This record gives sequence, structure tokens and C-alpha cells, in this order.
Amino acid sequence: MITKIARRISTIILELENLILIYVGFVPCHFFRRFFYKTAGIKIGKGSTIHTGARFYKPNGIKIGKDSIIGEGAVLDGRAPLIIGDHVDFASEVMVYNAQHDLNDPSFKAVKGSVEIGDYVFIGPRAIILPGVKIGKGAVVAAGAVVNRDVEDFMIVGGVPAKPIRERELKNPSYKLGRAAWFR
Repeated sequence: MITKIARRISTIILELENLILIYVGFVPCHFFRRFFYKTAGIKIGKGSTIHTGARFYKPNGIKIGKDSIIGEGAVLDGRAPLIIGDHVDFASEVMVYNAQHDLNDPSFKAVKGSVEIGDYVFIGPRAIILPGVKIGKGAVVAAGAVVNRDVEDFMIVGGVPAKPIRERELKNPSYKLGRAAWFR
């Protein structure tokens, strides 16, 4: 009985934290949001930004490298480790999940798998990254793609499910993404 009550209280606290982060996510000031996201446990590298409207599941499991941009309305899942590299560019409404239900389990239990996104990756609008996926350095995920398997370095993938389209020609990226707009 006490264990059940403790679990319930823990869940309520987690949900309140998520609610606060949802509201914080709509404050049009990058510095304000960054402060609260770091306080919630998200590790954010120097020069990286998370644009408005982002949502998080278990933020203390999320690590974002330096000079990366997370676009508006992104969903980032930290229920298992989510590691985003340096100079990564997420377009708007990208969703990264690292937990899902086992459809064949009688109790419909949750299954978790870490997600790792390498340096210099670009992920197009409304792409979905599923649990257990590793996206290699310099890879590109096309808009609307659903990535359910690993993506090799410098590979461009697209479709549902995502399949290789071609290899990226730029093999030695060194660009910087620039500064985020203050109020976006």
C-alpha cells in the first residue's frame, strides 16, 4: 500500500514538472527557457537552443551537444538516454521517442531503447525517430520520415519506414549553425 502511494506521488510530481515545462516552452525568451530546462535536468551544450513549444518526457535523460538547434514543437523523450550531438539541426515538430509498448506482451509493458544522434545531423520537419535508433554523423533525415533502424554516417534517408536515398557528398562538415532568434 505504501509503495503504491509513493509511486502515485512520484507520478504526480513528474506530471507537474512536465506541465511547468510545457508552459515554460511558450515563453518567447530563449534565455528564460534554457534556465528552466537546465534546472529540470536537461544537459544543454554551449550555443545550443530549444525553440518554443518543445515537450519533454523525463527531461533529465536528455543531453544536447554544443551549437545544436531544436526546432519549434519538438518532442524529446528522456525515459531512456537521448544523446544529441554537436551542430545538430532539428526542424519543426521533430519527435524523438525512446520508449514504446510491446504489442505482443499480455501486459502491454513498456520497452525502452536509447537514441543517439551524431554530430552534424539534420532532421527534417515532422520526422519521427523511434526507440533504439542510432543516427550517424552527418546523416540527413527527410521531412516526415519514420526512422526505425540505424542510419549510417552521411546517409540521407526518407520515407515510412525510412530507407536510404543516397549518400551525402559533404564528408567533412565544419559549419556552425549560428545564433538562435531571441524570441523564437
